[in-house]
Amino acid sequence: MSRKLHITLTTTLTLVEQFHLTLTSLSTDSASAELSGKDALPFLSASSTALKSQVTKLSLLAITSPFTHSAVGSVLSDLNESVLPSLVTAVLLITPTDHTKAFQAEALSLAKTVLTELSSLIKEVKTVAEKNDEVKDKKRGYELSQSEKDAVTIATGRVWGICDALIDLSSKGVVGFVIQRVEEWRDLVRDAIEEVEEWDPDEVEDEFFGELLSDDGKQCVREGDNAASDEGGSDEEDNTALHEQKKVAIRLLKPVAQIYPAIITNRLKKLPVSSSTVNQLECLMTYLHRIPEQVDEMAGALYEANLEQSTRYLKMTKECAVKAIDSVILPWGERDATESHQNAGDKFTNWSKTWLKVMDEVSRPLDNVKEAE
Repeated sequence: MSRKLHITLTTTLTLVEQFHLTLTSLSTDSASAELSGKDALPFLSASSTALKSQVTKLSLLAITSPFTHSAVGSVLSDLNESVLPSLVTAVLLITPTDHTKAFQAEALSLAKTVLTELSSLIKEVKTVAEKNDEVKDKKRGYELSQSEKDAVTIATGRVWGICDALIDLSSKGVVGFVIQRVEEWRDLVRDAIEEVEEWDPDEVEDEFFGELLSDDGKQCVREGDNAASDEGGSDEEDNTALHEQKKVAIRLLKPVAQIYPAIITNRLKKLPVSSSTVNQLECLMTYLHRIPEQVDEMAGALYEANLEQSTRYLKMTKECAVKAIDSVILPWGERDATESHQNAGDKFTNWSKTWLKVMDEVSRPLDNVKEAE
């Protein structure tokens, strides 16, 4: 390997490591006025596209004989001097103030991943260069085996994949990214509702007696016949309570699931991204994200016949859903409208008011159940 190529390879690996540390040390909670920029996403897309292009050239040069030191060095120099600094700068231009914390975190995560994968590719290229030094016939060069070529192309494919993800993130922008996340949370809530609907409280009791009637449990059943008979009435009451709790949960969760598509259509698709709306958007995302987590906890408690805990999480789910609706009940830009503005709002505002009344109605049975401490 020529001394120049060795230095260039080492420089690339060092730069990648330093840039990775820079992105890792960046706090997603902080925003710098010096780094804020409205052109961050086009810049990120362009630099990701450039990285993909340079990586493609590097891959082809690495697996094609003879290995050309000068050509490989030229591509690496472009990475060091232009492509990598541009990519990192583009990511640093994405701030919570202009793009939300979640969007910044996603960009940082993808950028760090692409640097890690790029480092793996550079190491593969370095290995190829070292093997070429061992060949006596410099004109023909070292003939790579298929497995060695695959190692380079697989590493290249991984870099391509992350570059595509960065380009896609840039293309979607904040609005598209948030809509995608909200759709994911919506699907989780819908899946949970379907699971609860399919769940049969009677099967819990059947499984319990199935275990008791196994070979190891026959004696236990014989000895406990009288006790089981005495507790039969209590078990029946518990089962009835589980069925009722299931109905209450489904009645409450169905309107909760409805807020996701309604908010996407009437608010997110009409979102004017600006520093004045980012905080409102952050609030909305927090509530919509918590709902599927709470629904999951509610379902788990229900399956364990813990009515108090199930009720607690149902109430928390309702509270989050109501706060989500309240945060966007008025169109963007009309948040400061007061109650005296009778005409403030739009169709979604009216829909939201009706939805809030429905939630009050379907959640009334929860008031009669004592919560778990």
